Amino acid sequence: MVKSIQKIILSGVGLAVLLLLAASLNRPAQAAPAAQLTPYATPTADQDGKIYYIVQKNDTLWYISTITGVSVDQLRALNKLGLNDPITEGKKLLVGVAVPIDATPTYGPMSTSLPSTPTVTPPPGWGVLCAMLYDDQNGDAIRQETEPSIPGGVFSVSNLDGSVSRTGETTTSNEPVCFEQLAEEEYTVSVAIPDGYNPTTVTSRQVALNAGDQTEMRFGAQPKVETKVETQIIPEPPISKKKSPLLGIVGGGILLLGLGLGLYAGFLRLAGKGVKNTP
Repeated sequence: MVKSIQKIILSGVGLAVLLLLAASLNRPAQAAPAAQLTPYATPTADQDGKIYYIVQKNDTLWYISTITGVSVDQLRALNKLGLNDPITEGKKLLVGVAVPIDATPTYGPMSTSLPSTPTVTPPPGWGVLCAMLYDDQNGDAIRQETEPSIPGGVFSVSNLDGSVSRTGETTTSNEPVCFEQLAEEEYTVSVAIPDGYNPTTVTSRQVALNAGDQTEMRFGAQPKVETKVETQIIPEPPISKKKSPLLGIVGGGILLLGLGLGLYAGFLRLAGKGVKNTP
């Protein structure tokens, strides 16, 4: 009787184990949890609105792109990186420019979801560069309101790499020569002084033009001073000291008369000797 009861208990336990195994085989397999990225807190933008990421040890552009949401190509373009340019620990990478809003929010730790792509830096704007050549009448190298512009001069504007080269001629309108739609960079402004003038200031200057600026530069010159050559007047001698041609003629006549008389006297001597020698 006891053995029968034991057999029944063992059979029940075995049946329960089989049912549990069958139930575990029919349950769907659970997926492994997704890999979690390191939480990334968006840095505070600087005064120019630029947002930088500090490269950490073992960072790659792909990893930085994953946590910041900025593509690898955008990271290379924003930081002027070539395909083979490495990134080192501690390097500041520009990841975007913050858009100004009415209230600046306080950023806290971000979730594992990827942030939105930051705004790309906008292209540079334009500036206007003007220059004037004026008659520096008092020579102080500072243009006064009464000092007019000088016509016939030529201004030239060029940048450092030579991709920009413009010229403009000065007029008598007392208005500067202006060059519009110049990109934001450094330029050299030179002036060719017209003939008849000497410069009173430098003839070439460098200026850094910013977007939205209208910069005016002034160059001075003065007319050349012509030296007047005075003709020396030699006074005529007094009448008493002048040589008269009549005196020369009279003197020549007297000389010829004396010569004739001498010849005549010689002829008479020869004639007298001839008479005495005749028998």
